[in-house]
Amino acid sequence: MHKVLEESIAIVLLIGAIAIVVARLPKVDVGHSAAFRRRRLRNWLPVGLLYALLYMGRYNLTVAKSVLGGIAGPDGAPLMDNPDFALIFGVGTAVYGCSFVLNGPLTDRFGGKRALLVGAFGSILANVALGFVTWVRPAQNLALWFSIIYGVNMYFQSFGAVAIVKINAPWFHVRERGTFGAIFGILIALGLYLSLDVSRLIVDGITLEWVFFAPAVLLSVLAVVTIMLVKDSPAEAGFADFDTADASSGDDGPRMPVVDVFKKMLRDRVIVTIACIEFCTGFLRQAILQWYRSFVEATGGVDGFVYAHWGMVSCVAGILGGVFAGVISDHFFQSRRGPVSAVLYGLLVVGSIVAVVLLESPLLGPVFAFMSMCVIGVHGMLTATAGMDFGGRRNAGVAVGIIDGFVYAGTAVMSFTYGAILPTKDAAKDASNWIGWPVAMVPMAVIGFLLARKVWHAKPQPKRAAAAKE
Repeated sequence: MHKVLEESIAIVLLIGAIAIVVARLPKVDVGHSAAFRRRRLRNWLPVGLLYALLYMGRYNLTVAKSVLGGIAGPDGAPLMDNPDFALIFGVGTAVYGCSFVLNGPLTDRFGGKRALLVGAFGSILANVALGFVTWVRPAQNLALWFSIIYGVNMYFQSFGAVAIVKINAPWFHVRERGTFGAIFGILIALGLYLSLDVSRLIVDGITLEWVFFAPAVLLSVLAVVTIMLVKDSPAEAGFADFDTADASSGDDGPRMPVVDVFKKMLRDRVIVTIACIEFCTGFLRQAILQWYRSFVEATGGVDGFVYAHWGMVSCVAGILGGVFAGVISDHFFQSRRGPVSAVLYGLLVVGSIVAVVLLESPLLGPVFAFMSMCVIGVHGMLTATAGMDFGGRRNAGVAVGIIDGFVYAGTAVMSFTYGAILPTKDAAKDASNWIGWPVAMVPMAVIGFLLARKVWHAKPQPKRAAAAKE
């Protein structure tokens, strides 16, 4: 009970800190009225909280793996070993990445709100199914059952990032989207805290299957709030739509066929470069988040502060990364997303090299916390903000789908790579056998940095401006 009270207080303090940070973010004056800002807050807040809960219903698998890895099956082997987790997570992320080919265009056509609700209700059902399988714990093919259901979950989860950007694109001008990118990073950070620390609290205080049932219940509540409050555009909420100055500015003609939109996006050098950067981001982000606790548990170093509060540490890191990236982008780089991404990737290069050196040191946790700050800052800048900028409000779904698809392609490569090279069973107890873990991060960080330099000067070109040049 004492632990539950302690964590409850931590949650309240964390939410309070997030509210203060959001309230104190620098404002960019683009002429919005106070009434508009208040209505916009009521629009993005439930959407953002629902997105954070989708994270809880996605990365709760990591906590379940930690518990199932300590339970022996009929053959004496753990119910879920490192290769099993790598397979399940790899299948899920591969499905997630490929789903954007379908879900991006669907979101553009039917609207962000509908897409977000489809994703929420699909994830609710999938999490209920995962909870049931965890409760039953079939003696045979547990990893197969998890792979199938988690793949279904990740299909519906893939609506989340596309939908949240699609909903918010008409509500934010390009000049204030860096601030929205900071908010997006904060929401990711809150989702990580819910999925890692709160899910572990649920396991300790209730039962393992509730690590899946709990996000299903919470998602149901936020889905109802979203139905009641959220609108896809200012006009639907009683305000005038405005020129957001993104790539869709001046594009008021008929909607292009989906295939033509994909071709247009894939011919855009900036979008393709950003997608490739985010491939590296997907690899690095999950290499840290999904394997740090497994490494500490396997090697016996379970007493460190970073390990014990990994969700909270990741959350704070995400808040700092998102706020740093968003504020710097809007106020020092004229709303360009490339420079701040290059800076953060440069820090990731340094961090990954230091991690190789400090693999067996207690300082490894703080190094990875710092790297989490950098990688979440990049992700908020490029997937959420640059996807809006260069896709425009009309094609944000396809643009973000392509970019976030590459994020999860990188995650899938990470998962299958580590499933093949990481030690298992008794070999995993020796920290030196994990050297391939940080080593594999170094080239990804270097490639990401070099690509980020290529989009240093990139800014969206409104269609009206492009036409004037011709």
